Amino acid sequence: MTDESRETVLTARDVEAADLPDWRMLFDRLHASYDTGDFAAGARLVAAVAAAAEEAAHHPALDLAYGRLDVRLHSHDAGGVTARDVALARRVSALAHEAGAAARPDRLSVLELALDAVDASRVRPFWAALLDAEVVEASGELQLQEATGRIPTVWFQPTDPHATPRQRWHLDLRIAPEVVQDRIAAAVAAGGTVVDDGRAPAFWVLADPEGNRACLTTWEGRGE
Repeated sequence: MTDESRETVLTARDVEAADLPDWRMLFDRLHASYDTGDFAAGARLVAAVAAAAEEAAHHPALDLAYGRLDVRLHSHDAGGVTARDVALARRVSALAHEAGAAARPDRLSVLELALDAVDASRVRPFWAALLDAEVVEASGELQLQEATGRIPTVWFQPTDPHATPRQRWHLDLRIAPEVVQDRIAAAVAAGGTVVDDGRAPAFWVLADPEGNRACLTTWEGRGE
């Protein structure tokens, strides 16, 4: 396999043709989920996958819970899934099957948040600061992605100018009390405003330049 072929970003159809029954291509990552039986068995599988990843010099994201291991593969330097991911996916599948772990592709999903925006360039910095996310180019557009993958990707749907509607739902982001003021300051510096701090330190309501609201929340001020 040449270096060039290893770095080609694969499409979902390419991945489907690679015959990886445990895995599904969701957006720009390969995903697999396994029933491991119990936590100790899952930890042993994590150790085996980690050893294989070190050998391949290519490292997946792993989420271990009782009876379940989720694996995500992505070539960050190439900006998508490459042959490196396919090769490691095969190895992970083999290790999982050797360990008696059952693949569960039926439960794989990825949630993204799409925000209607008249001018994405005005609101994007606010949400990047609020969520502590990076601006990345994906699918030909600028999106927000958080490094750990625990916060959904945010992208911006172009829309025509309109009056700010009554909001039906909003994001509540729980963070540690000692970082909340810095996060508020970063969001305001990025063009946001503090709409309501009357319930601080339980929560603060902030808005982006187009009036879309979100709350930063902490455990303080709740009788905890």
